[in-house]
Amino acid sequence: MNCAGVSHGQRKACARPAWRGATASEASCPTVSKVSLRFWRRFRSVLSGSSCSPDFGAAAIVDRLGQIGVKALFAAPRYRYAGKEHDISDRLAEIVAAMPTVTMLVLAGEAGAKPDCAATCLAFDDFGSDGTLVFERVPFDHPAYVLYTSGTTGAPKAIVHRTGGVLLQHVKEHLLHGDVRPGDVVSWYTNTAWMMYHWLISGLACGAAVVLYDGAPILKTADGLDPSPLWAMAQRASVTHFGTSPKYLATLAGEGYAPGRLHDLSSLRSLLSAGAPVSPGQFDWVYAHVKQDMIFASISGGTEIIGCFLLGSPIHAVRRGELTVKGLGLAVAVMDERNAPVIGRQGDLVCTEPFPSMPLTFWGEDGDARYHATYFAARREIWTHGDVAEMTAHGSGIIHGRSDTTLKPGGVRIGTAEIYAACEAFAEIEDCLVFGTPVEGDEEIVLCVKLNDGFALTPELAGRIRKAICEDASPRHVPHRIHVVHAVPYTLNGKRVEGAARTTVEGKPVRNLASLANPASLDEYRALDRSKAA
Repeated sequence: MNCAGVSHGQRKACARPAWRGATASEASCPTVSKVSLRFWRRFRSVLSGSSCSPDFGAAAIVDRLGQIGVKALFAAPRYRYAGKEHDISDRLAEIVAAMPTVTMLVLAGEAGAKPDCAATCLAFDDFGSDGTLVFERVPFDHPAYVLYTSGTTGAPKAIVHRTGGVLLQHVKEHLLHGDVRPGDVVSWYTNTAWMMYHWLISGLACGAAVVLYDGAPILKTADGLDPSPLWAMAQRASVTHFGTSPKYLATLAGEGYAPGRLHDLSSLRSLLSAGAPVSPGQFDWVYAHVKQDMIFASISGGTEIIGCFLLGSPIHAVRRGELTVKGLGLAVAVMDERNAPVIGRQGDLVCTEPFPSMPLTFWGEDGDARYHATYFAARREIWTHGDVAEMTAHGSGIIHGRSDTTLKPGGVRIGTAEIYAACEAFAEIEDCLVFGTPVEGDEEIVLCVKLNDGFALTPELAGRIRKAICEDASPRHVPHRIHVVHAVPYTLNGKRVEGAARTTVEGKPVRNLASLANPASLDEYRALDRSKAA
C-alpha cells in the first residue's frame, strides 16, 4: 500500500484516546469499519508501503514514489500548518500525471478541489468496505515498505526493508535500549517521510501508545517564537519517551525556554535525540532545563538500517557528548585506513557481521548490485555506514559527521560536529554550515553563519568564534573563511546539506534540487566572495 501525504489521515487514525495513537490491543481489533478489503484483494500481489510528507514538492514525490510503480495513492489535498491552510490539489494532479501506474487516488482529510487526473478518485470514507480484518502470515524477509535516502547526491535510493528484520530491530531498541513498557506513551516529532515515523509506530509492539503530532513544533507569534506546543502535548498525554533533534533543542536554548519549569513532565523518563550529533553542551542544557531524573539518549543509525548502531541504555551511565552503547546484537566498530578496529581515534563506522534490519535490496534494475556497491565496496563483507565516528574506552561512541562531508585540511581528516558544537554556544549565531573547498592543492574550511537579528559579523566576533573552535576542537578545525548568509540549505527531512553548498561554491550544478527544502538558498552561496570573508 503506497501513500503520500497522510497528515490528516494520521489524526483520524489516532482519535482515541485524545492525543494518543491506538494501543497494541486497539490496533489488533478484529473488526474494522470501512477497511480496505477490496483494495487488499485487488493489490495484494504488489502490497508494500511507502510514504512522502505532504509538504514535499511534486518533483520530490515523483522522484521517490515514481520509482516503485505506485498503484494506489493516498493523499491529503488540504492540510494546515503553522496556522496556514495549504491546498495541494493541483500538485496531486501533477503527481498522478507523472506516475501513470497510479489507478486509484484516495483523498483523506478535509475536502478540497478534486484533482483533475486520470486516476479514479475516492474519498477516504468511501474507500473499501466493512468486513473482518484478516491477518496473513508472511516470510521473515517479506517486503514491508520502501524508504528513501535524502537524494542530495543524485536520485533518492529506494531501499526495500524486510518485515521480520525491521520488527525485530525496533522491538529490541524500544524494549531493551529504551525501556519502553506496556502503558508507556512514546512521541517523536517527525513527518511520514523520515524513518523515525516507522520507528515510532513500532512502539505499539511493546504495548505502548504513540502520539502522532500534526502541525508546527514552534509557532511564530506577534511576541516572537512560541516553543510550547510539543511540551503542552507531552504534559497532556503524559508522554514517557519524548523524541526530538539537536536543532530543536538548540532553538529552545536560544529562546531561553525551560520545558521543565513551564510544564509538568513528571511522566517523562527518557528524552531521545536523532538526526545529527548532540553537542556536549546540549547534554548540560537538557539536564538543567528539561529534567534531571531521566535518561537522555543521543541515538544514531539511518534510513538504510531503519534503526540504530549507537543508542541509549537504561543501565549504563550517560556521558556528555557521547552515544551510550552499541546496539545489542550488532558487531559495531570503528575502523581506520588499515581496516583495523580502533578505540579513541576517528575512523569509519562499520558493522562487521550481518544484522536483521539490513535492507532486502534497492528497488529497481540492478538493485542488489547498487546496494552492495553502496555499503560493501569499501570493505568486502563489512558494512561501511558512511559516518566518521570514534569508540571510547567506556564502550560509548561519538559521531563526528558524515564521511562524504569530512574535512581534510592539510590532508588530515576531521569531522564537522565539533565546529557545530562550538558555534552553538554563541548567542549571536542562529544557524551555521561548514564545508571544505579546494584551494591550491589543499582544502580550506568555510564556515557560513546565519546571525540572529541585531548582530553583525565583526572582526571581534569572528575572532571569538575561531578561538572557541580552536579551544573546543583543535587548531585544524579553525575555519579559514567565515561568511554571513541569510539561510542554511536543508534536506526535506531537516538535515543540513554541506555537500550541496560545497558543490555550488565550486561552480558545479547540484544534481537533485528537489531533495532540498529551500533550494533557493544556494543562490547566495554561488555568490560568496572569498575576499569579503571574515
